[in-house]
Amino acid sequence: LDLRVATSREVFERLVMRVDAVFSNLRGDQPQRLGLTYNQLKHVKPEIVCCSLTGFGRDGPRTREGGYDYTLQGLAGWQSVTGEPDGPPVKSGLSLVDYCGGYVAALAIVAAVWRARKTGRGGDADLSLFEVALAQLTYLGTWVSSRGYSPERHRNSAHQSIVPFQNFEAADGWFVVACPKESLWRRLCTALGLNHLASDERFCTFARRRENRETLIQILSDVFAREPASHWVQLLTDAGVPAAKIQSIDAALADPQLNARGGLPEVDHPVLGRVRHMRSPLRISEAEVNVARGPFLGEHTTSTLRDLGYTDEEIARFEARGAITVTDAAPESARV
Repeated sequence: LDLRVATSREVFERLVMRVDAVFSNLRGDQPQRLGLTYNQLKHVKPEIVCCSLTGFGRDGPRTREGGYDYTLQGLAGWQSVTGEPDGPPVKSGLSLVDYCGGYVAALAIVAAVWRARKTGRGGDADLSLFEVALAQLTYLGTWVSSRGYSPERHRNSAHQSIVPFQNFEAADGWFVVACPKESLWRRLCTALGLNHLASDERFCTFARRRENRETLIQILSDVFAREPASHWVQLLTDAGVPAAKIQSIDAALADPQLNARGGLPEVDHPVLGRVRHMRSPLRISEAEVNVARGPFLGEHTTSTLRDLGYTDEEIARFEARGAITVTDAAPESARV
């Protein structure tokens, strides 16, 4: 539907009558402009939930600004704590602000629909990608805002406060070691035959290891450089210490754990043929799993409008007025 065309409003409101929620992902000033807020739709269905995921929210000085994952990783402080200490700020290799925003929106919709079904009244969920990104700061945000803490970047993607909790270079590549508990630190020392480090006053507590970070990391780095990553990962995992190789994406997708749980199904695509893609991580008992390709823009317009009770003649008039898009074949962009 092109909501800028007056004729589309009738179709849109008939859709609203059939659904639990209306979701939009636009600039903060657009939900109101396009009639997507609760106050503008409650006359159609009092229990409708209207969820808007915008860059900065529906009010405030940045409301009209667009928000993109890359810019928000910079604005929310993520890039300032990512990368090597003597290097430039670095963004995540994945669009984590966008992805987190999607999860937050899904949770908001589920919670609001649950409330609406109990009370008979819907409402607005006004979500901001900027605030989603800030929420992911978690303890760093608390430390900075409450105690004036100044975060530092450490070499090899090391944790801000827990030592050792970082990447290490083995003889043939990189791997990760995580010791977020005192018991794991002691297991690490035992597995490496370095029990004297566990009782060393420089490293005997979280605070002392943080104070003597560089010394301890150099000791461990010298040890880890002697053998391949697979050797250390197996040794530490057997000892109950969290450790993992840093894998390429193709290696991650070939991981036996993923394949054992059917995490990379194949689907038929009318243009691309057989396509493999990641299965949803949402697994609920007795829930039907439907693995399918995404529809092309307009592919289901006709069937959806027929379900709403419109005749083919009415659908043709909507299309002639530019209110809807109907697609019978894959668009050219899908052939790339």
